[in-house]
Amino acid sequence: MRPARALIDLQALRHNYRLARELSGAKALAVIKADAYGHGAVRCALALEADADGFAVACIEEALELRAAGIKAPVLLLEGFFEASELALIAEHDLWCVVHSLWQLQAIEQTPVHTPLKVWLKLDTGMHRAGLSPAEYADGYQRLLASGKVARIVLMSHFARADELGVATTGQQLAVFQAARQGLAAECSLSNSPAVLGWPHVKSDWARPGIMLYGATPFEVPQAEAARLQPVMTLQSRLISVRELGVGEPVGYGGHYTTPHASRVGVVAMGYADGYPRQAPTGTPVIVNGQRTQIIGRVSMDMLCVDLTQVPDAVVGSPVELWGKHVLASDVAIQAGTIPYQIFCNLKRVPREYVGE
Repeated sequence: MRPARALIDLQALRHNYRLARELSGAKALAVIKADAYGHGAVRCALALEADADGFAVACIEEALELRAAGIKAPVLLLEGFFEASELALIAEHDLWCVVHSLWQLQAIEQTPVHTPLKVWLKLDTGMHRAGLSPAEYADGYQRLLASGKVARIVLMSHFARADELGVATTGQQLAVFQAARQGLAAECSLSNSPAVLGWPHVKSDWARPGIMLYGATPFEVPQAEAARLQPVMTLQSRLISVRELGVGEPVGYGGHYTTPHASRVGVVAMGYADGYPRQAPTGTPVIVNGQRTQIIGRVSMDMLCVDLTQVPDAVVGSPVELWGKHVLASDVAIQAGTIPYQIFCNLKRVPREYVGE
């Protein structure tokens, strides 16, 4: 059996959720959209169910998967609904729903529902991706109340640059939100992972931790609270070949890497078809047989090469950690010119194994 696998530490997941609750001082929806960022939404939800105040997903298909697995906790649809016909299912399965556009508000007004809805009304505070404008917000709130179809409203927005600790944008967005919510009697939700970790003065009744649940920092620089996170996923494989090469020998497609000296080169059963980033360059860290080394040459579809010159005890079958507790996913992402969100979500083909139930 091919040795590539992703080990998912559910105890670390619970630790990170509890840290989000501690730092935010708020209730927290565990964001498990996109199959829990590649970690397995159902298994992660079941692991968090005793702790979590609720969950957040992108769309109704993801929510219904949780309900089918027996998850009874609140589930928020972060993108809301895409067609008015979904409102019946939202009511039937007691889902919470973001309203971020006037057409959604109008659909609620015009569509019969048998159970009052729980709505999170989104304000565009400057990201300009989704949300009612500040000029529309108070009227939207009043229209929801007047519709008679809404049992609860939570006021929300989303920060565009909270992962950049030195910029003023987050404070500016917060000011827009505070002005727009004046006179609206409802709970609010502002804090995503970077806000929970890096903006303690941002207060909200509901936090929405996402990437921090999985133990990856949203920041490109060291940050004290992010250092308390525990990596949840360890991407593992084994060496399937070891060879000795002389100086000046090319390794991998295109011959972009040539050995600078006599070298030992290992081949790992892991490639971009598994979700390892193809753009990861020579020098990207990896752990082989407990020792830190680097990948060399281009990442292939099913394999990649590593430098074993300083790992003399490595042999065929030796374990390899591509990212996890010793090589952070954020470090691999930086080397590859991307973010940990993407490399987690790109995981495929690799079977997941769960520990820490």
